[in-house]
Amino acid sequence: MRQLKIAIVLLLAIALPAALRAVWQPLAYIDLALVLVVYFALQRQPLHALFLGALAGLATDALSRGLLGAGGFSKVLTAYAVYFVASRVMLDTTVLRIPVLAAAAAIDNVVYVGMNRLLGQPSSIPFVKGLSFKIIATTIAGTILLSLYESYLSDKARQRRQFTVRRRVARRSPGILGRKRGRSTSQW
Repeated sequence: MRQLKIAIVLLLAIALPAALRAVWQPLAYIDLALVLVVYFALQRQPLHALFLGALAGLATDALSRGLLGAGGFSKVLTAYAVYFVASRVMLDTTVLRIPVLAAAAAIDNVVYVGMNRLLGQPSSIPFVKGLSFKIIATTIAGTILLSLYESYLSDKARQRRQFTVRRRVARRSPGILGRKRGRSTSQW
């Protein structure tokens, strides 16, 4: 069941940027597949991150006019770099994930453009402009999406909601033998 959820999210991450491009052109720079790859790398699941990176990159390459395989290689390399850092440094807070997302977007774009130029594929946008737009858009969207996921959909959030219900019930129940807390039984 979990693999089916991951596959559906991956399909959405690949298809959604094309739909967003039709709505507003700057939204095309958001790389949702990269955000998904970074998420799995940060969760210290290297096989998932590498496999998803390869699939997302190849699917994106097949849908675009770019060099087939360059996107897959760049996302796999990015997944490995993020996993390498995440396995040595604790990156569990939102503040620490912001530079990781920015660095991942930079690595992915530099490797992708570098491979295209190495093999003679022209780029339609200047390198620095494309790099800066992709870093900004992917970092902002990735930070928002990862924060929303951590706050509402993750297992930690589910446990937090369960414990708050238990705490409320514990606060409402009367103390030992029906006495209220903080009061003593003797009047003197």
